[in-house]
Amino acid sequence: MAHSGASNTSTTIRFALPFKQESQLLNSVLLPTWPAIILFGHLANVVNIAIFLKSGIKDSVTTLLCSLAVSDLSFLVLIIPFVTSYITLHFAPNWVWPINRNIMFLAFQWPAFTFYDFSCYISVATGVTRCACVAMPLRFKSVFTKSRTVKLVIALFMVAVLLRMPVLTIYNIVLRQNPSTYSTDPNLVHSYKEILVKVNDILNRQSMPYINFIIMIACVIILTTKLHEATRVRRSHAAHSHTTRSTRHISDLKQPDAQRMSAKDIKVVQSVVLVCSIFVISQLPFSVFSTARLIEPEFDDKGYYHYLFAVCTVFSYTCYFLNASVNIFVYYRYNSKYRDALLSVFKRKAAFDQPSNIK
Repeated sequence: MAHSGASNTSTTIRFALPFKQESQLLNSVLLPTWPAIILFGHLANVVNIAIFLKSGIKDSVTTLLCSLAVSDLSFLVLIIPFVTSYITLHFAPNWVWPINRNIMFLAFQWPAFTFYDFSCYISVATGVTRCACVAMPLRFKSVFTKSRTVKLVIALFMVAVLLRMPVLTIYNIVLRQNPSTYSTDPNLVHSYKEILVKVNDILNRQSMPYINFIIMIACVIILTTKLHEATRVRRSHAAHSHTTRSTRHISDLKQPDAQRMSAKDIKVVQSVVLVCSIFVISQLPFSVFSTARLIEPEFDDKGYYHYLFAVCTVFSYTCYFLNASVNIFVYYRYNSKYRDALLSVFKRKAAFDQPSNIK
């Protein structure tokens, strides 16, 4: 009897999981924002794709940015079933599902995050190529051509699919007879193999995120340093405007190529730095709680720190959705061709909507 009482007490303590209230509060605050963020992300990425195509994809940076918009849009489209089921489960747990809930909750989750991984790799490639062109322009500007960039994008997509293959193959949708309704309904079945999930965790939750994170931080540091040098040199030249033209020309020739960036190059570097910085900030929560998950096994969706894990998960998802949606502001601020093309669309629409003056 004494042993039974101790066991019950242990069970009570075990399931008195911490951070439950914090998890419920965060869900109540953040989950309602998900549909708005995703809807805006759809519109923003459609606009990005349309503007890039209209302006012409003529260089490696535009090719990468257009590919990034396509990948972000694909992620946001495929994640809708998961988000719908997640929000419904939180706010209406007793709602009767017309189809098997797991189909919406799980079937599209891994394909969606395959495209998110693809976006991450494109962002890293953008940072690395721009970093190489700025740091060593004479050697690398002729290397990153449009055709080679297209091949790079295709290779990155294949890498993203290959790395996610362990979990992309464990779910299947099959038709099964419902004994209560005598109807045939679709059901989600999985050939759950622990080794496949473990491989996915090692590749996509531990190895690749850290590699991407470190590379992007290095790119941001290098690009920011070069940008600071170029800005300092340009200000120094402006301050010494009384110097003769020939003297300025000789001075320019003595400056390293990275310090003689044009105003257009500086804008490009600024936009790439911001895109890379957004990526780093959005990946930071995931990197932190992935590290905590390695250190503390109970920090998991079925462990003692279940609710704290849920808090981190919801916050990370919010960062994912924002990361796939806000690049339009960067392009509008730092890409003059993008801004002019976007404004011209609105001007034409405004002119078309104006009533005719013909009587």
